[in-house]
Amino acid sequence: MKLFLVGLLLCTAAGAQTQAGATAPFQESTKVHRAPPSSVDAGDYIYISAQGPRGANGASPATFAAQARQALNNLKSVVESAGLTMDHVVYTIVYLTDMNQYGEMNHVFGEFFGKIPPARAVLGVSALPDSPIEINAVAVRNLSDRRAISPPGYKSDEPFSPGILTHDRLFVSAMPANASSGGAASADPAAQVDFALDQMKAVLEAAGLKLANMVFVNPFLTAQLPTRVMNKHYAQRFEFGNTPARATIEVSSLPNGAQIEYTGVAVRDLKERRAVRPKNMPPSPTASPCVFAGDTLYCSAKSGFIPGPNEGVYTSTTALQLRQTMRNQMDNLEEADMDFSQVVSTTVYLDNLADIPEFDEVYGKYFLGKLPTETTLQQIAPADRSPDKEEHYPDLEQVSLIAVRKNSSH
Repeated sequence: MKLFLVGLLLCTAAGAQTQAGATAPFQESTKVHRAPPSSVDAGDYIYISAQGPRGANGASPATFAAQARQALNNLKSVVESAGLTMDHVVYTIVYLTDMNQYGEMNHVFGEFFGKIPPARAVLGVSALPDSPIEINAVAVRNLSDRRAISPPGYKSDEPFSPGILTHDRLFVSAMPANASSGGAASADPAAQVDFALDQMKAVLEAAGLKLANMVFVNPFLTAQLPTRVMNKHYAQRFEFGNTPARATIEVSSLPNGAQIEYTGVAVRDLKERRAVRPKNMPPSPTASPCVFAGDTLYCSAKSGFIPGPNEGVYTSTTALQLRQTMRNQMDNLEEADMDFSQVVSTTVYLDNLADIPEFDEVYGKYFLGKLPTETTLQQIAPADRSPDKEEHYPDLEQVSLIAVRKNSSH
């Protein structure tokens, strides 16, 4: 697997969060937790773990359309258990193991939302814990400020909004790097990157915001799009050392033949935006370690990469890499005067889903209370785990997270 670039989206804020003070020395809990909650109530927002196609009896329907419908019904049940409706959903990510089912998924997806569908990203991935489809989401409690955002001249019959504005944030859809009329994507990687960045910028400007308002960005790209090209053009759009938090994820495929797309979250009030960087992390032209949006901290994806003069990944097991990953994320949290008890959502990218038990044994020990919501996936085929000539190993896992400083008021 290619080394993931440092850089999450979605996820959460937990109920009963307390104001963070000085972070106590880390101690692993004795109990290993494995089952994340279906949702976390953060007051203003509800964050929902990935929902798969299995019904209450544990069985998955026979056809893809029925599987997609069941996944969305599961999502609906979680939303309604929080006292909300599907109209409250502001953002979703749909994971497909077969992008050829995109059109069929779209048809079913549209059945579940009204005139203002949520912002959305769709990814083609190698494997899911519950194939062939999983969907996670975030919902806003108060509908009074929820409205769709579309750039001038935007036309599409797909069941998502380019952006959804809430009282304090803008959720930006993944806008594929092909013409809005449905034409083919450019064959030039640099042109694809610029087109996708321009579309993200257009959604922000339609909401009266700028790229500087972004707090978190997910660049999703395929192996056909050179990362160095993406990074070069991306860095030109942001202030050095004050970029959004970022999770750059190589995926198996994207809709409409695109090779790159961007999705993310922006804060409406720039006074509520603050980048956080641990002292052992140099400023970056492409990603801040974490960025605050008010009391919510969006943290870039981290792997078992050891920073410093002899930087690199130096172990071949998922469990040992994860310990370094959590150490890296703890550095971020401590710099923000927070700790793992305030983490409310994670996205986990694994080299091989067969490593889930090994991952869980370590991961669960870092949370002294309830687990955050979680989405776990294998986005590309497993890597060759042999070390290179410098004894560096490939990333076998990567974790992005969101933490909340205190509970939002209802």
